[in-house]
Amino acid sequence: MGNTNHSESAALKSGASGNIAINWLRRNLAAIAAVLGLCIALSLTTNTFLVSTNLLSLLRQSCVNVLIAFGITCVLICGGIDLSVGSCAAASGVITVRLANAGLPLAVCILTALAFGALLGLFNGYVVSHTTIPPFIVTLSTQIIVRGVGYVVTGGQPTQCTNETFNLIGTGDLFGIPTPVFVVAFVFIVLFFIMNRTGFGRHVYATGGNAEAAKYAGVNTRSVQMRVFMMSGILAALAGVVLAARLYSGQPSVGEGFERDAIAASVLGGTSFNGGVGTLGGTIVGALIIGVLNNGMNLLRINSYWQFVVRGCVILGAVYIDFLKKARTLKK
Repeated sequence: MGNTNHSESAALKSGASGNIAINWLRRNLAAIAAVLGLCIALSLTTNTFLVSTNLLSLLRQSCVNVLIAFGITCVLICGGIDLSVGSCAAASGVITVRLANAGLPLAVCILTALAFGALLGLFNGYVVSHTTIPPFIVTLSTQIIVRGVGYVVTGGQPTQCTNETFNLIGTGDLFGIPTPVFVVAFVFIVLFFIMNRTGFGRHVYATGGNAEAAKYAGVNTRSVQMRVFMMSGILAALAGVVLAARLYSGQPSVGEGFERDAIAASVLGGTSFNGGVGTLGGTIVGALIIGVLNNGMNLLRINSYWQFVVRGCVILGAVYIDFLKKARTLKK
């Protein structure tokens, strides 16, 4: 009997996992088709898109957006938004490089940058959860404040990194695969477990779906919001560390517009602006759309001004798709 029950339990778990995978594919079929369509179009219109060096470069560059988009996804699922991620990434990169140049152990440098991101996220989360100020206003304010402090501290000048070991985090390869890809894979596994296998993850979805109902169900929504914003700050800081390592320097001017690409990636991947809906896997697909699009426009030598227009249209399209999904749900 014990073996029979174990087999039945395993079969049920396997069936549940299969259903989750099928549902995920259904939700993200359009986004996956968009990625494949873009890749096919670029392979036909350029001679360099399918070159291994370009594809590896595309992966390396997309990793920063994926890390930030992971945090944005969690915040959106919880019903908020975080516009401070670009400034947080820039400041974290500068912090890491300066500490590394001072001779501190690399682990200490990185952990200090992550602690900065956590504190910034905690501040954002505290203000959002303990006041009625919209998250948009709170995080827009901290975006400007952190960016300004970064310029004041550095004088607006980049800080070159002299620690070659640190630079390998952004520029190195392992088994022919860019190191940042392994960072993203590790973060994805940890976040997937948190969001899908823990009570906290369920509380994040519940808070974003209906905060009042979640409160009545015993969920400490304030704590959930604070921790989600902390996660976003930590992931933005980690993205800043990876970016600084890739650029061989900490630059206070980088990160402008990162929040736009991250939000676009999240929404294109099926995350709703209305909260309660979203997956990390979908966010990866959305980030690939943004990455392939940016890479393709550069390969096609499209004027940089027109690239802004295209990105804006993509974001508007992503938001409109989210609107249509909500309208369809309300009709049901």
